[in-house]
Parts: sequence; structure tokens; C-alpha cells
Amino acid sequence: MLSFTFLFLASAYAQSNALYSGSNTLPTTASSTTSIPNLGGDIIPTGTEASYQTLNSTRTLYTRSLSGEIENVATTMAVANASLISFPASPSPSSVTLLQGSNRPTPAVSGKPTANSTSSSTSTSEQPTNTQPCNNYPELCDRKYGNITQVAAHNSPFSVPNNAASNQALGLFHQLNDGIRMLQGQTHLVNGTMYYCHTSCDILNAGTAESYFTDLERWVQRHPYDVVTLLIGNGDLVDVGNFTAPLELSGLARYAYIPPKIPMGIDDWPTLSELILRQKRVIIFMDYEADQAVVPYILDEFSQMWETPFSPTNRSFPCTLERPPDLSREDAGQRLYMANHNLNTELTLLGSSLVVATVSLLEETNSVTGFGSLGAMARDCNGMNVLTN
Repeated sequence: MLSFTFLFLASAYAQSNALYSGSNTLPTTASSTTSIPNLGGDIIPTGTEASYQTLNSTRTLYTRSLSGEIENVATTMAVANASLISFPASPSPSSVTLLQGSNRPTPAVSGKPTANSTSSSTSTSEQPTNTQPCNNYPELCDRKYGNITQVAAHNSPFSVPNNAASNQALGLFHQLNDGIRMLQGQTHLVNGTMYYCHTSCDILNAGTAESYFTDLERWVQRHPYDVVTLLIGNGDLVDVGNFTAPLELSGLARYAYIPPKIPMGIDDWPTLSELILRQKRVIIFMDYEADQAVVPYILDEFSQMWETPFSPTNRSFPCTLERPPDLSREDAGQRLYMANHNLNTELTLLGSSLVVATVSLLEETNSVTGFGSLGAMARDCNGMNVLTN
């Protein structure tokens, strides 16, 4: 099965994409002078072509934090089936669904909890146990977004049959149903319409961005206890305003999380429960040309996340920092990160260098254990064996 992944870690992600948080500041853009090799297939802007935001001062986007908004409600009631936001389906009388908006002790309640139940006791000896999974695991509900590792799909939209440029054998719904919770893909603007295309729309055109976002919105709507991350590759380095129409027309923007500050540090993110209760369950990043002062729900990737080498050809997959260039080890530790874990082979064709997927080693590359495996890279990056160039 053709399938390539990233690891998206609160501290590391394996093409894998990594998330990290910074320190809420007003971004000032400075062009990088570090040239990143442009390996065929997926284009990475090089030299002064790409701008990486340097954040020199903290900027608050809004003063009321996400946790503050729901804290008074979520910590004084046990929410049965999160009825606070009218989710479908009810748990059986013997089960309890408990989503809380902070890490403070939740008062115990007797009988079957309802959305209007309040505490008559502050005892923590008989607290109900959360039985509702968040992103498939109940234990993730009270974890911060910046403290969770996710598996991402590299070039998620590119599952076009009989096209050699496809990266995925299965489409978006299969990916999400299999547990993928981060989606990455490259966009291109053609005659005023945004498309998901692999390098060029002449090579592989997976359809409009609006169509892809609409499918994602449908899945998100039907899965009210899941948080999904979307990383938009701005292949043409166009203005961020070109992405608002497809995001809003698809309905996806209504689920988009707006952080309280720029950038978000590793410990600044809300918990999954908080995102779910607020119904802001889609975290949207863009690699280049994001401007959160203009579009606050499209987050700048590289001021809040770093990545290991793109289109890697080294089977050992070292946890080496490639983008943004010249990031210190100390600053990297305060951000999310993405570990790119898709093995490629570099070929020369008609005098041009081309990178293609090493399909023959697909099973080993996506394995849990063994040399060159996704699991091995996750362990290395989780141990913070991060090398800076």
C-alpha cells in the first residue's frame, strides 16, 4: 500500500511534521540567507525566496484565554456526552463522559450526570472516570495539544489513481478513519482558484482546495471528539488572503482555533478537552506567507514549529533541524516539531535531479521497530537528540 507519513510531535513529528510553540510576539519578517536544497518533486523555497518570521516581541491577540472561557463551566459539572455543546448520541446510563476544561480537581457528583449538574461536594475520592476518547484515547483529553504526538499524512490529497506523483493509496476519509490527525499538502493558485497540486498542476491535480476542505469539514462535523491539524503548503508563496475564501466557503474556518497570542510556546496550548468543548477543533498552519495579524486562524508554521530534513534520503533519519534555518537549540526546545519520515531516492534524469519515493522499503520505513522505522525515529526525537546545523 502506498502511504507516506509524518510524525507530528508536540516536540517532534515524523513526515512527520513537528509542532512547537514559541512566545506570542508581533512577527517581523526577515528573509533567510540560508539556502535549503531544492530537491525535485516537493519544492522547498531556497535562499531569499523564502521568508521566515522572526518574532521579537509578544503580541496578545485576545485577552480571554480559551481555558478561562470554559473554566467556570467545565470544572463545576460532569458533562454527560458533552451535552454542553449538544453532541449526537447518548452514553448508556452506566457510563460517564467527563470532559473538563482545566487540570483542577473536578467535584464528584452522584447519580447520572447532566449538563446542568452541579457539585454538592468538593471531594475528589469518587471522581467519575472519563470514558470518552479524545483523538481515540481518553487519557489524551486533559493533555495539552503541545504534549501529544500525532501521525500525519504527507501530501494527504495526492491519492490520484494511476498517477506516479501520488503519495497516498487511500483518500482523506480513509486516512482520518485510520487515525491520521495531521494533514499536509501543497497548494497552487491557478487562474484565481486554489488547487492541491503536486509540484505542478500539470503533473498531479487533486482538485480544488475548497473541495478538500469541504470533505475535511464533513469528517470533523461527524467526529465531535477529534482535533485535527491542517498544514497548508503555500507552493506559490502567495498572499495569505487567497486561502480565506476556500476555508470559509467550505465551513472549515468555523472550527479553526485562534490562539490568544503569537507565537504559541510548547506549554501555551489548550488541552484537547478545551478545544473540543469550544468546538475549535482544527489547528491550521501555513508554511510561508502566513500573517496572523491579518488572518488570525492561519498560524505561521516556522515561528511555532520546526522540521527535520524535507524529502529525506538517509535511512537513519537523524533528528536534525533543517527549517527554519539558524534556529538555536534553546529556541527549538520551546516549539512543536515535525519529524519528516518518508524515504526517498535521488535520481538523475536528462541531466536533472529528481527525488522519488523509495517504495521498495515502504514496509520497513513505516514500521514500528527496526532500522529506518517510523518508531525508531519517534524514539530518537522524543529523546530530544536534536542536532542543529
